Amino acid sequence: MISARKRVISRLAATVVASLMFVGGGITTAGSAAADETAVGSGGTTAQLVGLDKDLSATVKVGKEYYSAGLFTMNVDGGGTIKTYCIDFGTPTAKEARYQETAWNSSVLASNPNAGKIHWILQNSYPQVDDLNALGRTIGLKDREKLTPATAAAGTQAAIWRFSDPKHAASANPLNGAAKKLTKYLYENAGDIAEPEISLELTPPEVAGKPGQKLGPIGVKTSAGTVSIAPNTSAGVTVTDASGAPVTEAVDGSELYFDVPADAADGTASFTASATLAAEVGRVFKGIDKKTQTMILAGASEVSTSKTATANWASDGPAPTFSHQIDCVAGGVNLTVGNDGDQPFEFDFQGETHTIPAGGTKDIFVPVENKQEYHISITDEAGESLADFHGVLDCEVSPPAEPEENEEGQETEEPAPGTEEPGDETETPDETENEPNPQGSGDEEVKDESPNLAETGSSSNVGMIAGIAIALLVAGGAAMFFIRKRGASSSS
Repeated sequence: MISARKRVISRLAATVVASLMFVGGGITTAGSAAADETAVGSGGTTAQLVGLDKDLSATVKVGKEYYSAGLFTMNVDGGGTIKTYCIDFGTPTAKEARYQETAWNSSVLASNPNAGKIHWILQNSYPQVDDLNALGRTIGLKDREKLTPATAAAGTQAAIWRFSDPKHAASANPLNGAAKKLTKYLYENAGDIAEPEISLELTPPEVAGKPGQKLGPIGVKTSAGTVSIAPNTSAGVTVTDASGAPVTEAVDGSELYFDVPADAADGTASFTASATLAAEVGRVFKGIDKKTQTMILAGASEVSTSKTATANWASDGPAPTFSHQIDCVAGGVNLTVGNDGDQPFEFDFQGETHTIPAGGTKDIFVPVENKQEYHISITDEAGESLADFHGVLDCEVSPPAEPEENEEGQETEEPAPGTEEPGDETETPDETENEPNPQGSGDEEVKDESPNLAETGSSSNVGMIAGIAIALLVAGGAAMFFIRKRGASSSS
């Protein structure tokens, strides 16, 4: 929340600093900021990764490698759990990474023409179809062939990988005979289902203006039936609908306002929207502030979600607002600067002067490399934060790590799996994890207790990782962008 004092300072002499942090391997140019409301944005359920469910996973072979593939578990902030599949084959998971629900066009599915087919698989396989005998009959299993929760999850994950990363995982197949038939059925019969609705989003998350106005509208988008509205206001400020009637509940499509009395001193207010719902299967979950494997929702208990919107007002001068949105098609972040005051807001950015008239907005595009961390910190000249946006641009799937070489410089060959019995899984000595770094941070290589366990999307080639890290640092440099307000009058 922005205090009245911060808003007054920003009207007089604001400096906005947007710094990109370049990440490569285990090296970063700056530490990640702690996740907060502005960091995770204005919409979507947030959750923390628990890990791959060992009871809901089985072996899948992709190329020469073997993977433990299946369902992941996440704990939702505020209550509830969700189950997810991986849609980012080559990227390691980060230990206890925090995730946020996001739109397809802000994720690795942005340019994937098969996104709707992945959604179809989720709706027509385990765990949405939890009668495994019926699922077995649908895919044509014989009486002696049985699906278990573990093999059904592995078969489903293999089919998803074929669509989420066809370049590197087109050969994905479980070792289990029944699971292999499930993968084949899902891949060959997948239809196209549209993207599901977001759990809860407030747009825009921040508004500004003058006393004596209704500040807004703030749009509510939700898949819940109703959303509770809890105001955090004072000095006679109320949260209302367009007619001015106070509100304590909202629904999908509602437009809300902060009604600020004309005699209110310069200040700020907020409200929190919250709901309990079953999150929609097919929603994407991506890392908030770490490079980590992108997931897609497969099933959920009743989960709690909440978002906060803020209003700021001042009696005169410009009243800037800030928001950001990932643009996967363009490859970067759009910083949106608005001005709800009564004077123009003028600033310099990368050597160019921008003027936003009263009531206007402007988008500033900041290019970011895929899988690269960004941090846009907006402060006034006193160094106090006005807004803080950070995350990882996660818009394309990662290729798997290069195969390791033996001492003679030859690629290590995996032993061929043994003869399979229908419905029986064949064990392999060197199994790769679908949960690539089960104890890792995403920025460093972490060894599993088993010395021969390969890890999806990671590599023990430390020299190669360090080389990539150094190359990214050199390419990125210490990129700094300055936006300095020059004010609307000579007194500013």
